[in-house]
Amino acid sequence: MQEHTATIEQALFEIKKVIVGQEQLLERMLVAILSRGHVLLEGVPGLAKTLAVKTVARVLGGSFSRIQFTPDLVPADLVGARVWHPDTGRFSVEEGPVFANFVLADEINRAPAKVQSALLEVMEEKQVTIAGETHQVAQPYFVLATQNPIESEGVYPLPEAQSDRFLLKVVVGYPTRTEETEVIRRVSVDLPAVSEVVGPARLIELQHGADSVYVDPAVIHYAVELVTATRPGPVSPLGELTDAVEFGASPRASLSLVRAGRALAFLRGRDYVLPQDIGELAYDTMRHRLVLSYQAIIDGVLPEHVIQRALQVVPMPAIDLSGGMPRPRPDQSQYAPADRGADPTAQQAQIFAPPASAEANTHTGWGDPQPGEATTPTEDPGSDAHAAS
Repeated sequence: MQEHTATIEQALFEIKKVIVGQEQLLERMLVAILSRGHVLLEGVPGLAKTLAVKTVARVLGGSFSRIQFTPDLVPADLVGARVWHPDTGRFSVEEGPVFANFVLADEINRAPAKVQSALLEVMEEKQVTIAGETHQVAQPYFVLATQNPIESEGVYPLPEAQSDRFLLKVVVGYPTRTEETEVIRRVSVDLPAVSEVVGPARLIELQHGADSVYVDPAVIHYAVELVTATRPGPVSPLGELTDAVEFGASPRASLSLVRAGRALAFLRGRDYVLPQDIGELAYDTMRHRLVLSYQAIIDGVLPEHVIQRALQVVPMPAIDLSGGMPRPRPDQSQYAPADRGADPTAQQAQIFAPPASAEANTHTGWGDPQPGEATTPTEDPGSDAHAAS
């Protein structure tokens, strides 16, 4: 574990030579890579989304390709096609840009549904079929898709069933004044050069290491309860937000929470998952999997409001670390859920800002509880996103 942690720290050090801030984005990208998932990134232009994935690709090693999605794109532009060579009288397969370790799908919502489906098929199956022949994509394989939230003309929104294929959806905000000042200072000169730290073979080893992280049954139960709390039904814990949800998160959300929780714990140097890991990832794993009613959209209800209510009403299990390995405490009555009457819609303007008490629980390094310490449930830090160069 110490060797893996040292490798990850060295990779982050190289990445941050170029990227300013963006702590959460970088962490979530590494979480998705370690858990063999993909990321849907939403943010206004100019927040270094392209630079971030290019830098990560250089540091982690492997090939990189960028696809600019446009309305006239066809599936063959992504996956490739058979090409006739008159000089030889034969066909050959020309592989498309999806045959790379790291693929950036820029503005994925600008291409029609058939092109989006072609990319999502590669993401799920890790293979492409061209003229009846199956071609495997490179391993490891990671897709980061971006979409612009400020334009509605000339775009094709991702259907809910397709966006469900993304492990995480990360919302990126503006940089702070300090970060933006540092961005200007860095771009005034040549960007620092980064070197490859990991390599494809070593990255696959890290993925296997993340797979071996222990998840206590109580933590799995907590993840399932969070997901099922978002589903409408005769007895719903969402209170007045019950009618706001047309369809709740699918079982893929529970799988994603546990997979991402393993990777997050591994990234922070632990070989076990804490309930706080699940709570911290709840927004990113479920915000794109909730379908709200039309009336809720008109009323200004956001998926984050529903997730926040689920985090309030589902009690977080207490994990005892005194024995060196996590185990649930027999008496968890003292860990009651947060106020069920709290109205998350009252804080709509601050939905992406962490509560004041979350500062000590926002992880930017490796300072997690160690064996011998008992964890206590805290409020979820929300979905605050830092900005980058």
